[in-house]
Amino acid sequence: QSLGLEISRVLRAAGAEIVVAEINDETGPDAAEELGGTFVKTDVTDPESVREMVRTVVEEHDRIDVLVNNAGVVHNIPSEEVPDEEWRKVLSVNLDGVFWCCREVGKAMLERGEGSIVNVASMSGMVSNHPQPQAAYNASKAGVITLTKSLAGEWASRGIRVNCVSPGYIRTPLTELGMSKSEWAEVWLSSTPMGRLAEPHEIAPAVLFLASDAATYATGTNLVVDGGYTSW
Repeated sequence: QSLGLEISRVLRAAGAEIVVAEINDETGPDAAEELGGTFVKTDVTDPESVREMVRTVVEEHDRIDVLVNNAGVVHNIPSEEVPDEEWRKVLSVNLDGVFWCCREVGKAMLERGEGSIVNVASMSGMVSNHPQPQAAYNASKAGVITLTKSLAGEWASRGIRVNCVSPGYIRTPLTELGMSKSEWAEVWLSSTPMGRLAEPHEIAPAVLFLASDAATYATGTNLVVDGGYTSW
């Protein structure tokens, strides 16, 4: 299952009303139905689409208390072979999209003087994973971590908290593809002190913590949940 869906379930269980902002016309409505929420088709790489999403949510719900940025893509191509459009695609979704959403939702939160933003970064924003080549992904996630700190500093005095969670390898459909390659799986597991992948339900509570009033003094925090990967 996806990390985004598990995060949404945990937030819903804590009492949040969920709006699923998703580009996929099939999975988005299904998730919204399960969560008793609404679906707003959104392309995070398009600033106008993001602006329209925010307008729709504010019209329907009056305010946005929490934003979780979780959209992400990766390619595993040797850097010397990466096509221009592939580099741009990864940065556009993983970094540009996070900024567009933070900027537009941030405007609405700043008007009210309160709000909490949680960006899903990655341990890949702090280390260069191996043996798979993924320079664009690593660079984009490093950008998310520093963007998080930058926005936290700008908006702290105006009531907005901005934090991020950096997961390690999680058992999702995307990671299962990598695990199917024995040479990758062996390195991934041997490089993780806990010796296993995370399950999505082990990451989602970290997002809930940062999003909630349990973390009212936390901003600019990068909460690493990686089974110890970055400790070696």
